[in-house]
Amino acid sequence: MATFKQIGLVGRPGHSGVVATLERLIEFLRTRKLDVILEHKTADLLPTHSLSVCKRHELGAESDLVIVVGGDGSMLNAARVLVNHDVPVLGINRGRLGFLTDIRPDEIEDTLGAVLDGRYHEESRFMLEFEVARDGNLLPGGTALNDIVLHPGTAAQMLEFELFIAGQFVNSQQSDGLIVATPTGSTAYSLSAGGPIMHPSLNAMVLVPMYPHTLSSRPLVVDADNEVRVVVVKQRAIVPLVSCDGAVRFHTEPGDEIIIRKKSRPLRLIHPLDYSYYEVCRSKLGWGNRLVKDDA
Repeated sequence: MATFKQIGLVGRPGHSGVVATLERLIEFLRTRKLDVILEHKTADLLPTHSLSVCKRHELGAESDLVIVVGGDGSMLNAARVLVNHDVPVLGINRGRLGFLTDIRPDEIEDTLGAVLDGRYHEESRFMLEFEVARDGNLLPGGTALNDIVLHPGTAAQMLEFELFIAGQFVNSQQSDGLIVATPTGSTAYSLSAGGPIMHPSLNAMVLVPMYPHTLSSRPLVVDADNEVRVVVVKQRAIVPLVSCDGAVRFHTEPGDEIIIRKKSRPLRLIHPLDYSYYEVCRSKLGWGNRLVKDDA
């Protein structure tokens, strides 16, 4: 197990509980004689601190471990930058769901202490990236841990596009859009749109049509090593958008080819040893607990 000495901290702004958790976390890390580095916007939440500060895109290079204090959205935002530095990431939950942020604020000393002592499980979560082919040029797009979504923007209007997987034509679609999700994202927007839950260990992605015009158009699970290509057809007064994890990254034009691939480098996610994906699903999705208890 790796030894963590340089700890980077990222905190969600605009949440009063985050500041209290950051202060508690910093105090604990100092008792462990560890070097703490604050992401620059996180440093603004702690105006009286005396710690090192760096930009988010530099934090991964300066840290052995990055701890994100916030919700799943905070983790998604951090992951898009930190994945480029191959640095492990751990989440302390100050959000609502916490699929990606395992540790509760009141568990910092015990659970985080165990992780720092080497008692943890590391998991790789692959991410997606896209670029756009337009008029013979490749335009940069973005990176997502959950999903890449083609959608009409603010108005719910029908889009037209053609879908190709691994170079083979699949179909043409009329729908409100298309969600291309990782197993990590299968419990997010994809699930709300009727997609399946996929275990994070699967090397697969799911393509979920949004309110398709054809009732036989259903979610499609494919190998994640396949390239997905979506060709945008001319629309009626609509400029379809492409979003990564809910953030708009691209405005398309007729004839654009959106090329989606698995990112070559995965996100390294740290969990406590007692982490269970199914326990997370039970807790966050309201699944039933065991009817028959084990004997003590």
